[in-house]
Amino acid sequence: MLGLEFPPISELVEWKSFGPGGLNKVGLIYVVSALLTIAFFMTAVAKGRKQRVPTGVAAIAESSVDFVRNQIIMQTMGTEGMVYLPLLATMFFFIFFSNIFEIIPGVQFPANARIAMPIVLALLVWLIFNVAGIVKQGPIQYFKGILFPPGVPKALYLLVTPIELVSTLLVRPLSLSVRLFANMLAGHLILATFAVLSAALFSASISIVVMPFSFLLLVFLMGFEILVSFLQAFIFTILAAVYIGGAVHPEH
Repeated sequence: MLGLEFPPISELVEWKSFGPGGLNKVGLIYVVSALLTIAFFMTAVAKGRKQRVPTGVAAIAESSVDFVRNQIIMQTMGTEGMVYLPLLATMFFFIFFSNIFEIIPGVQFPANARIAMPIVLALLVWLIFNVAGIVKQGPIQYFKGILFPPGVPKALYLLVTPIELVSTLLVRPLSLSVRLFANMLAGHLILATFAVLSAALFSASISIVVMPFSFLLLVFLMGFEILVSFLQAFIFTILAAVYIGGAVHPEH
């Protein structure tokens, strides 16, 4: 029998504080992620000014910003959405850095596997796209467009209006936060399970065929988690762009 000892589930929902103001492991990850995001762009700008052809961090930053511009903003908002490039690029990298700590030895936890920050980010997006829509269209026209979408038969407004109200003002921030939180939590649980299993197999006297297989599967899952970290940052950012674009340009 294998002596499998899984971490208590309480570690996912409660962390012991070790710093001022109740700072804990999750909070520290967010602080480091924010500092990494700032340092990344500041270093890229400093190096980019000294280099005629960007290399190293400057090249990575330029490619990343081009990715956000071309694959997110241009696909959802067009050229008028370029004003949101700093916001969306920062959001993308902050979420990615917060996620990627899942595979960092000694940390091994994605901060977004806790629901608090995904909710904060989702509410920030909710606030931005509503304010942007109100500023662009005016409050009456904006909420009229939400509650009474053009092209819908008047008889269907009894059904469509409450659906649109709940979907736009309530479901969007909820779905944004839960999608990010649930995917990162699921990935963390899978990695933790296979890490414990691999450790147990290596410490037990069992078939030499099984042990390499479990270890390789764990390595594969870590690589997959890197992809998930990127995809979740991308999905959150592109949905934010879609919501902002829809508020500013309802005809699209």
